[in-house]
Amino acid sequence: MIGGVDLPASLQRIVLPFGQCYAWRDGDEVTLVDTGPPGSGEAVAAALGGLGLDRDAVVRIVLTHHHPDHSGSAAEIRGWNGAELVAHAAETAVVRGEAAPPPLDLLPAEQQLWAQLGVDDSVPPPPCPVDREVTGGEVLPFGGGATVVHGPGHTPGSIALHLPGPRVLFTGDTVAESQGAVILGPFNLDRQQALAAFRRLISFDVDVALFGHGEPASGPELRAAVPGPFAG
Repeated sequence: MIGGVDLPASLQRIVLPFGQCYAWRDGDEVTLVDTGPPGSGEAVAAALGGLGLDRDAVVRIVLTHHHPDHSGSAAEIRGWNGAELVAHAAETAVVRGEAAPPPLDLLPAEQQLWAQLGVDDSVPPPPCPVDREVTGGEVLPFGGGATVVHGPGHTPGSIALHLPGPRVLFTGDTVAESQGAVILGPFNLDRQQALAAFRRLISFDVDVALFGHGEPASGPELRAAVPGPFAG
């Protein structure tokens, strides 16, 4: 069973009614990894307040992909103080509201999960400017250097973030925790690409793995992951 992983002191996990995002603190500056669904700004601000920081502390927002539960509050939070918004080049048209997201092709197991979640995807999140487009391999200036790892499949521009110094990996939705197991996340646009990205990410030598959905996992738990029911 997953659980009991100690998070770095610089990291705040912000659990939301649906999904979660993360705040990485470098002194008085914060990088947010994802923003949660629309309307999550106040929860993020409250989490910052618990750290003794205000909204102006957010200097950077990194989106692991364009899905609304990750990008939905990007425009709101960026509007606080003009924080730099980072996303993969393949995601920017959707994040900016210039293109509609591609339709989902759900497996039977995913259809059941989608119905249980009760997600309303009929209204897109507010469009948000993208200040920096990445393609993979870039090192972002937080956490001692965070390497962008492009792993298409969940979406074309899905990215992970590897922080070698603190030995942390943010996986976005390519990897997830569910019912005590680390598995391939659901709702992938290209399942073969997603499986390849999943296998790459679970091979990383880290101490803590952080997912878009589910509990954090230790390095051994990450490396013991199996594809699970959403591999197709």
